[in-house]
Amino acid sequence: MTWVTGSAFVYLSAVKILCVFGLLLLIIAFWTLVERRGAGFIQNRLGPNRVGPGGLFQPVADGLKNFFKEETLPPFADRTMFLIAPMMAFIPAFVTFSVIPFASPLPTPWGLVGMQVADLPVGFLFILAISSLGVYGFVLAGWSANNKYALLGGLRGSAQLISYEIAMGLSAVAVLVFAGDITLGEIVSRQQQSVWFVLPLFLAFFIFLVAAFAETNRLPFDLPEAESELVAGYHTEYSAMKFAMFYLAEYSNMVTASSLLVCLFFGGWDIPFTHWDNTPPWTVWKTLATFAAFWAKTLFFLLFYVWVRWTLPRFRFDQLMDLGWKVLLPTALGYVMFIGAAAWALEATGTGFGVREGLYLAAANVVLGYLFFRVLDRNRVLGGPANRGQRLWKSAAARRGA
Repeated sequence: MTWVTGSAFVYLSAVKILCVFGLLLLIIAFWTLVERRGAGFIQNRLGPNRVGPGGLFQPVADGLKNFFKEETLPPFADRTMFLIAPMMAFIPAFVTFSVIPFASPLPTPWGLVGMQVADLPVGFLFILAISSLGVYGFVLAGWSANNKYALLGGLRGSAQLISYEIAMGLSAVAVLVFAGDITLGEIVSRQQQSVWFVLPLFLAFFIFLVAAFAETNRLPFDLPEAESELVAGYHTEYSAMKFAMFYLAEYSNMVTASSLLVCLFFGGWDIPFTHWDNTPPWTVWKTLATFAAFWAKTLFFLLFYVWVRWTLPRFRFDQLMDLGWKVLLPTALGYVMFIGAAAWALEATGTGFGVREGLYLAAANVVLGYLFFRVLDRNRVLGGPANRGQRLWKSAAARRGA
């Protein structure tokens, strides 16, 4: 069976766009309920439980509330930029999911249909390029509102996104080296033939995961929205659907980041410990099974986002910058050099990258992980404010004694 071409490709692509983005909106809407119920469970309190059975209709009530709330416009705001900013945040966050492969090809009477909206040959670079545009939404929202708190939130957001985007890109370079391709479908296929990249590239996975939290403005990296300091940050002056678009952008970024983690490090739609799902003939049952496997992995990371948010306190801003520039960036640079040397050694010896080589690299990552967590950081960030406060108190006591 061949791939779909011609007019059938256009019609089936339109169907995929409607289904994929409709499903994405549905997940985002109801994940707000999951997060609030998860927060109630973690903090031993009740979440939404009045609107519908078990609070099931709470996302619908929230959506209706945002539609009918009063739209406000600050008197001294730049009207054009103020209205454009929410779209600049929402559209890139929504569009980036279009290149994520979420199942094996689907056989149809017209040929095979790839289970992603757009199978771009530069899929991963597309995600990096488009997602980086979201920073303009934060900056414009903070600047155009003519509010000092909003401006500080926008500046914090831009500094944070730029800082962690570099480490995120460098950590993904290690994946591209062993995948030999920047198409997400080929990256998934390469893991199906060897091992999931989370094993041989664990340190890259950890750096990417931390950077993903910072890129999505989630705790402990939600400094652009710190209500104790900035009221609400860059969206302080927004209300109704304009505010909801920032909210949707955050959750859409969560879904995209989680699905990208799955594609880069956890085999994408690959079902573990099996091979029947990786090879033709493609069937509808294979598509459904791999679809379920992909979303099970993605939902795990979405739950991890919720768990971290309602468990850890936020960093101070100096800690956030230290972690990005002094810890993650040099570690990512050194790790790329190590992976480049390992790939060159495998190519020079004609060994290639397989299961055995992946396990050897996994053992090397255990050593590198120890060096990262215990040596490189030197208790600056991971030790937290308590250890720093103790050091300052000891130094002050020494000065007083002197």
